Amino acid sequence: MTEHSKSRTHAEAAFLKTQTQSLSRNRLLSETESSNQERDAKTARLKEQRLRKEADQHSDSATIPSKNLP
Repeated sequence: MTEHSKSRTHAEAAFLKTQTQSLSRNRLLSETESSNQERDAKTARLKEQRLRKEADQHSDSATIPSKNLP
């Protein structure tokens, strides 16, 4: 078994710690971005449904004659 100097062992440990932190941060950022995309897609879908419903209600009210008109 080869033995490494203390400084090399310390440097490798520091590198692994930094690498692990970087991977964790990237994973969290990826998950956050995915959640944001899902939320934006749902918001767009709900807005489209609301606008379609409002347009349908508007067209229905335009076709029904008012009883108050002579």
